[in-house]
Amino acid sequence: MNGDPLYTIGELAKLTGLPVRTIRFYSDAGVVPPASRTPAGYRLYDPDAAARLVLVRTLRDLGVDLATVQRVLASEITVGEVARAHAAALDARIRTLRLHRAVLRAIAERGSDPKEMEIVHKLATLSAAERRRIITDFIDASFAGLETDPAFEAKMRSTLPDLPDDPEPEQVDAWVELAELVGDPGFRAAVRRMAEFQAREAAKGAVPSGSMDLVTLTREKVEAAIAAGVAPGSAAARPVVDELAGAYAADLGAQDGPDFRRDLLVRLEIGGDPRAERYWRLLAVINGWTPWPPMAPVFEWLIESLRRA
Repeated sequence: MNGDPLYTIGELAKLTGLPVRTIRFYSDAGVVPPASRTPAGYRLYDPDAAARLVLVRTLRDLGVDLATVQRVLASEITVGEVARAHAAALDARIRTLRLHRAVLRAIAERGSDPKEMEIVHKLATLSAAERRRIITDFIDASFAGLETDPAFEAKMRSTLPDLPDDPEPEQVDAWVELAELVGDPGFRAAVRRMAEFQAREAAKGAVPSGSMDLVTLTREKVEAAIAAGVAPGSAAARPVVDELAGAYAADLGAQDGPDFRRDLLVRLEIGGDPRAERYWRLLAVINGWTPWPPMAPVFEWLIESLRRA
């Protein structure tokens, strides 16, 4: 040691701020062995022991296990390698904790009973792949064996739930509701009817353009009628229905008339199930998309007006 000072365990404790019992533990574990002993058998430590103890304390405070600390001290791995590995592990742990926090908040807001709490927790803690599989299985069942409008099916398949690592409680709640919705036999049957209708229409070449102009026109005309207190099927509703029926006929390359309006009513009744709109709104909440105004009340008014015509 060539003249380097030696410290008793008490002196080393004062130098490093660590308790004597902690230094003794690390010494017994071989992490910080004594440099020598006094004639009476008391341990003596060199200055390197102080530096090793500071490193050990720092790594342990950061959650590094003792076996890994010993590998660092033995120069088997570097501090940088340990830091990268533990940072990645902490990232995963933080994501898990954030999800658990959101689940607990969602459960609290829902006022869940023990059974529902179990369901919410199970659904919310699925992996991203498992969440997508629930939706893709639903879509596969909806379109199985059908030659549908490719754009309609592609839209369904391209919009899957992407719950963030740090979700808000409403996003967790939306995912749970979405999973429950796609598992509901009634909703699955309704979407299957939509897909079958799409397939029949595609076979006839009667596929709507999907123009947002038509959606915007429908919203503007019907919302104005509702705001003005126009009742569905009333005389005041007739000009609105006439204009919209003509627009839908033009979009489909058809001629407006009683037969077309009966077909239009069927189309709107099949496609206007409010649960379908709920499906898309839940996806928007989960994925953080900008919400859009609801169309369900608009189509309910138009459907009722066509029924009463």
